[in-house]
Amino acid sequence: MKDILYRITPIDLAGHLFSVELQIQHPDPNGQYLSLPTWIPGSYLVRDFSRHIQQVKANNTQQPLSIKKQDNHTWQVQPSSLPITITYLVYAWDLSVRAAHLDETHAFFNGTSVFLQVHGQEDKPCYVDICPHPQKQHWEVYTSLPEAKNTKHHQFGLYVAPNYDALIDHPVEIGTPTVLSFDVCGIPHEMVFTGLIPNMDTKRITHDVAKICEYQIKFFEPETHQAPFLDSSNRYVFMTMVTGNDYGGLEHRASTALMASRQDFPVIGQETMSEAYCQFLGLVSHEYFHSWNVKRIKPQVFAPYNLSQATPTHLLWIFEGFTSYYDDLILFRAGLIDEDRYLSLVQKTINSVYSGTGRFKQSVAESSFDAWTKYYKQDENSINSIVSYYTKGSLVALGLDLFIRQHSSYSLDDVMRLLWQKYGRHFYRQTASKGLGETEFINIIKEATGVDTTAFIQRYAYGTEDIPLAELCLPHGILLSAEESDKPSLHIRTKTQHNYCQISQVFEGGSAHQGGLSAGDIFVAIDGIRVDDKNLDILLNRYRIHDTVEIYVFRRDELRKFNIKLLAALPSYTLKRTP
Repeated sequence: MKDILYRITPIDLAGHLFSVELQIQHPDPNGQYLSLPTWIPGSYLVRDFSRHIQQVKANNTQQPLSIKKQDNHTWQVQPSSLPITITYLVYAWDLSVRAAHLDETHAFFNGTSVFLQVHGQEDKPCYVDICPHPQKQHWEVYTSLPEAKNTKHHQFGLYVAPNYDALIDHPVEIGTPTVLSFDVCGIPHEMVFTGLIPNMDTKRITHDVAKICEYQIKFFEPETHQAPFLDSSNRYVFMTMVTGNDYGGLEHRASTALMASRQDFPVIGQETMSEAYCQFLGLVSHEYFHSWNVKRIKPQVFAPYNLSQATPTHLLWIFEGFTSYYDDLILFRAGLIDEDRYLSLVQKTINSVYSGTGRFKQSVAESSFDAWTKYYKQDENSINSIVSYYTKGSLVALGLDLFIRQHSSYSLDDVMRLLWQKYGRHFYRQTASKGLGETEFINIIKEATGVDTTAFIQRYAYGTEDIPLAELCLPHGILLSAEESDKPSLHIRTKTQHNYCQISQVFEGGSAHQGGLSAGDIFVAIDGIRVDDKNLDILLNRYRIHDTVEIYVFRRDELRKFNIKLLAALPSYTLKRTP
């Protein structure tokens, strides 16, 4: 008899509804509490997934039981000495990597959106019976969640997790996707593509992703070449939902959920590395690296996760920023891109970080801590008030790597391997696993390399100074230079709004800011010439730096006129190998 059994069935494809049944053999005799997580690991925003749950009912073998909601995500069932069954519906129409999505083409769900937590029994094995829709018996199941006895690979049936934490860390894709399979270091890997991708070069993708995976496994385990997934699964699964224009990923302990545009993938006969395909490989590299850095090596406050409330940490710059540093670097080290392409990717990050003044107001440590309230809740002024722990975090990692190399025979690689040995290698095998403490990182670096990085980290991770990358790069034969622009700019970002050009962000200190333009303004005309959603840059190219232009905009429903003095566009930073 299974103490905890879930049964999930897609019952209404057009209505996007899953039916879930939860059987609890030994409920709390004082009244069983149940809850759904409020956030999902890797995405630091309280999302209140319980808002999609409908028609929660309870009964035992003799009678219906009352079930009362205690707060936004918690229920209590009437006391029962007999086994109880909970039934409910889940609305699944969130086409993202975070929640659940169901229609006539496929089904996808994260456990955090569909499986109620049984309070007091979180450490018990959780069984899941994944059932087909009556009209979709030919669909198959793709997940890293291990099959229970007698369930065949990819088939509907019974799956099992050792505890609730594991249960919600294995997303599930169901349908008839395109599937690529390959082995790396003895571990089966699958790439599962849901969506239409004409003429995709599956052979090239398989080859390239396998090289990424092999490099990363050997990076963390240079002697054993042992992948970490044996502690939670016997395979790794990339699940990619393909659309017209989406991008993103969310890591899990033995899989990842991705979203990508169909234009990101190479077509048969295409030999060059397009920018879009390079970006997709970078995404794959990023999420796979998280298998070590954040799923196993993790902040102490995430060991274990408290999914009932926001859990701030100052360390996301290490876990997301360092992963962002290594994702493209691994493409270069694995031979998928050349040095020029790699330097252009770093150069792009530098220009992105240096474009906003928010980096002088918020450190990456503060950005990490404020992820819940600022980074994941960005507005039109975010470019001027915050910095990304992803992008600047990756520059801190680059600077730290160069600094360590300058003062020792070691590198950031040695730091990552020591983190793996201390905090990651046996994480899911330990009964009392620990994470990286908020103040431990500097000591870890010293232990791994002998280098004291206290001042470096205080200035560039906990302070707001720009990392001295030009100085650090030069001894390695790389020149970072700033090229002043000879073109004018309004220093804004725009978007199309009903065929009009609307300001979405105004850069602090730029032409638009000094002249009085604001986010939300809709362009009407520049010096009497109508502005539409396509010709703003064309019109601006007719002017020189320090020219003054007359700009009409609509602010809400009011016509406004501004005289704007055009300043030079921001400098462009370039990275090149010295002759």
